[in-house]
Amino acid sequence: MQTIDWIVLVATLAFIVLFGVYKTRGRNNVQDYIRGGNESKWWTVGLSVMATQASAITFLSTPGQAYNDGLGFVQFYFGLPIAMIVICIFFIPIYYKLNVYTAYEYLESRFDKRTRSLASGLFLLSRGLAAGITIFAPSIILSAVLGWDLNTLNIIIGLLVVIYTISGGTKAVTVTQKQQMGVIFLGMFVAFFLIISYLPQDISFNNALEIAGASGKLDVLDFSFDFDNRYTFWSGILGGTFLMLSYFGTDQSQVQRYLSGKSLREMQLGMIFNGILKVPMQFFILLVGVMVFVFYQFNPTPLNFNPAATKAVQGTPFEKEYNLLQDELNELRSDKSELSYMVSQNPNTPIIAANGSNSTATEALASLNEEEKNIREKARMVINQADQNVEVNDKDYVFIHFILNNLPRGLIGLLLAVILSAAMSSTASELNALAATTTVDFYRRNLNEEKEETHFVDATKWFTLSWGILAILIACTANLFDNLIQLVNIIGSIFYGTILGIFMSAFFIKRIQSKAVFIAAIITQLIVIALFSLDKLEYIKLPYLWLNFIGCILVIIIGLVFQSGFKNTKLETPE
Repeated sequence: MQTIDWIVLVATLAFIVLFGVYKTRGRNNVQDYIRGGNESKWWTVGLSVMATQASAITFLSTPGQAYNDGLGFVQFYFGLPIAMIVICIFFIPIYYKLNVYTAYEYLESRFDKRTRSLASGLFLLSRGLAAGITIFAPSIILSAVLGWDLNTLNIIIGLLVVIYTISGGTKAVTVTQKQQMGVIFLGMFVAFFLIISYLPQDISFNNALEIAGASGKLDVLDFSFDFDNRYTFWSGILGGTFLMLSYFGTDQSQVQRYLSGKSLREMQLGMIFNGILKVPMQFFILLVGVMVFVFYQFNPTPLNFNPAATKAVQGTPFEKEYNLLQDELNELRSDKSELSYMVSQNPNTPIIAANGSNSTATEALASLNEEEKNIREKARMVINQADQNVEVNDKDYVFIHFILNNLPRGLIGLLLAVILSAAMSSTASELNALAATTTVDFYRRNLNEEKEETHFVDATKWFTLSWGILAILIACTANLFDNLIQLVNIIGSIFYGTILGIFMSAFFIKRIQSKAVFIAAIITQLIVIALFSLDKLEYIKLPYLWLNFIGCILVIIIGLVFQSGFKNTKLETPE
């Protein structure tokens, strides 16, 4: 990075933090601090909701996901517009009418204290884990850029977010997220058009799509019921809808965003705005990753995009073998460039293979893509032999490698600011929601004496700091897993189905009472964890998106079964 990149990066982040502190100073009552004074208009609500979900993981991991697997991941979001409609019709009016600070307050009026505590506790567990991952993601970036210690970066980024989140609460999060989303949209559009401009002169955008299509990167829809495939149309519509219903309807990090709206109509319009814009935005980010793939068909790539993986091999007995694989990849890249150009002009151009067999340019390119996968897999094995502690999964490093090695000075700083802005917005929302839930659902509810408003504001600030420290500790022990964006969604899917089942029972099935739903939720959570564990051990095949659907349905079914076995249900009252 050059001096101009540092200036752009530091100035952008400093402006966001200072602006948030300045605009929200003096928030000394719970209404202002937790619900932002109910001042937000619909576009602010919509952008805040989008910024909360669009963490650094979105801009770090999603392009890498598309680079490896194409556009199919967008099916994950197909259920989002459906969920937005349901939430606007059923969830928001109830929250608005009851004037709640958290979503879980409603559960006490419908069921009892222990059900409210269970749901809010599951939220704290799932979102507390996810907050650590959202800090870990940008730390990876700066670690690759600066060569700094990863844990040191986790601490610095975590504390930076805590500063302005403590200073102004929900309002600070909301007002800064508008600036953050502006930076995010600007940076991604700049990156997209630069990638197109970096392609060979006679390769247009349409030609690039031909190349991507021939490599299987434009396969969006998969209508199969193959459980080996995590992302299909059906998992997106069913599992995705239930995941989005739980995330946007019952996750306090999102509920708190639209509860800050000026009116019921502003809240609903903000969510509809999110439902309309979110899927195209995710599609565009995936398309950026696909264009990065096309770019690397004509330009050299490392065997592994994680720079630490390459360094791990250097100076070891495995370095020679690794270098030979790199040479093999470079030779293959030359052939792929030639075939990619042929595909862009005419996918059916006849090709005579080295063994004398006939094929088309598209078929030959697909064959070379498989060869490249095999070479990269061999490289991962070599890296593991050199150092088993180095992360060989490099999906999350693809986009940052492109940024650092190909963008002009100044724009590197802008793109890093995009990713860090996203990290700050989502992490701030999570810490703000965790602190609010802890204060409202546990601390204030169990406090026997009356306290002034400033006491609960101070308590929320201390809980924000505490959750921030815990998130930093989680970040310091995190791992890249398979893919960061998948890891966050997996964490959510383990818990969200149960939480949603409790809320769906509360909204729509009046027959189910507190004791039945409480027992059903505990049993369901144990079953979901068991199913996930069996999938990890490969005893069964169950993509994690289905856990949301299964969890929700199980709570309702088990709740009905237990309720039918209880006598005198009409006499059951909330505790």
